[in-house]
Amino acid sequence: MQDETFFTFAKKGRCLLPAIIVMALLGCKNSNSNLEERSTYFVNFVEGAQAVNDRTRFLVFHYTAQDEEASMTSLQGEFVSAHYLIPENPVFQRDKPVVIQLVDEKKRAWHAGVSHWNGRTNLNDSSIGIEIVNRGYADDEQGLRHWYPYNDSQIIALSKLAEDIIQRYNITPDNVVGHSDIAPLRKQDPGKLFPWKALAQMGIGAWPDEHTINTYLAGRNPHTKGNIVTLQQALLRYGYTEMPQNGMLDDTTRKIISAFQMHFRPDDTRGEADAETEAIACALNEKYRPEK
Repeated sequence: MQDETFFTFAKKGRCLLPAIIVMALLGCKNSNSNLEERSTYFVNFVEGAQAVNDRTRFLVFHYTAQDEEASMTSLQGEFVSAHYLIPENPVFQRDKPVVIQLVDEKKRAWHAGVSHWNGRTNLNDSSIGIEIVNRGYADDEQGLRHWYPYNDSQIIALSKLAEDIIQRYNITPDNVVGHSDIAPLRKQDPGKLFPWKALAQMGIGAWPDEHTINTYLAGRNPHTKGNIVTLQQALLRYGYTEMPQNGMLDDTTRKIISAFQMHFRPDDTRGEADAETEAIACALNEKYRPEK
């Protein structure tokens, strides 16, 4: 009869039992547990599960390809969003940069779109996106592409924000990527002038060791033709999931090589499968993707 009375009251939301009795009925045996009352039920949260990890595994950098006003409008609209925005000229308070947060980190922002990295897809589900106000590029009348630079205050603000995110979520260097890395067939941001090497020297993102690159070059001229099969295999292993494995320098392969070069060898991003690109890819795998 007592049990029947309890459940009758509970179903009607009128259970007035003290919290200590509720804990007993819930079978709580951990005095350190946290009993939380929600609208129509209690949750007894007991920590201790070991088979877990943070949902956030990737940090993705973008440029907005718009001015600051248009960037804010777009990122607050119904089609695209990002967790953070770095203004064109961030203000500083007490020598600390002010960045704009648009989406709670616990929520899924719409910044990556159709994306692939290291065997994963739909990176919106598992990443934090940072947009930087930058117009991207413009093509002149001769068809030459000119990229807009980032200013120093933006990179300072970005580095402070990225360092904090990386530390809190334990994001590995190889999982700090650009939009062009995770969507190389359709995206080019954050572009050729993004300072990947300088950021890597601050502990933000991956960068190959020069002596390892030279080892893989093995005396070859960096601009000579590389081994396309080796390069395709190396880029797939590093994380470019869409890389074909056909031994051909087709359009898809060129676009992915170009995206890789924009990140790690921005002086020449034509998508040629040269010896230096091959050596860089192999050096990155040795450092960040060692064979098990």
